Amino acid sequence: MGILEVRDVSKRFGGLQALGDVNLSVAERSVHAIIGPNGAGKSTLLNCLVGKLIPDTGSVSFEGQSVLGRKPHEINQMGISRVFQTPEIFGDLTVLENMLIPCFAHRDGAFDLSAYANMMSDTEIVDRAEHALSDMRMADKRHMHAASLSRGDKRRLEIGMCLAQEPRLLLLDEPTAGMARADTNNTIDLLREIKETRPITICIIEHDMHVVFSLAERITVLAQGTPLVEDTPDRIKGHPKVREAYLGESSGH
Repeated sequence: MGILEVRDVSKRFGGLQALGDVNLSVAERSVHAIIGPNGAGKSTLLNCLVGKLIPDTGSVSFEGQSVLGRKPHEINQMGISRVFQTPEIFGDLTVLENMLIPCFAHRDGAFDLSAYANMMSDTEIVDRAEHALSDMRMADKRHMHAASLSRGDKRRLEIGMCLAQEPRLLLLDEPTAGMARADTNNTIDLLREIKETRPITICIIEHDMHVVFSLAERITVLAQGTPLVEDTPDRIKGHPKVREAYLGESSGH
């Protein structure tokens, strides 16, 4: 049994079969990538994992507990954090103020605007946020407004905000989308360091094969809402079904 188990999950949107009988098992403390052409069902599957969508059939469990029917914040409290395609940070706040929010919520179990004014005077929370920024190598940017950061630094901040909640599963949705190659490589290095130094499992959806093959230990390939193949990166690279899905090459003889 993996830390994340998906069993016979299907999802339709009207006449469109977005997912069909998807099965997936993610091993604890691994990096598992989900890839596939546009329209393969990757984002739909991710949305089922975090409570944004409820599958028509099948089950999704994390550490043996069902995530179905739970609200996104409840799934977050279970130990699952998600990084979206577009960095979700508060651009009008400083980098430090952004980091204070998840630190406060993780300690107190919730956060609302009424608590905002007290965060900067809470020594424990400020210390935790400062430490988290140091881990992300962003301490020198703590007083910058988040909106002024580069895309790579915005992503680094968002990942740091997720890690401040001490998740056991980190879901990454196209984490390097729109990045320059230097920022992409920095993100790869960051995620590799996170995997090596923290007791965390990472599940990643990504189009950039350089990212996938640099990080993943196991890869699931989706096409038209169903899994084509699941294997190690070395075996995925030359798999005929993968070539057919991506390049239109026939796998027949």
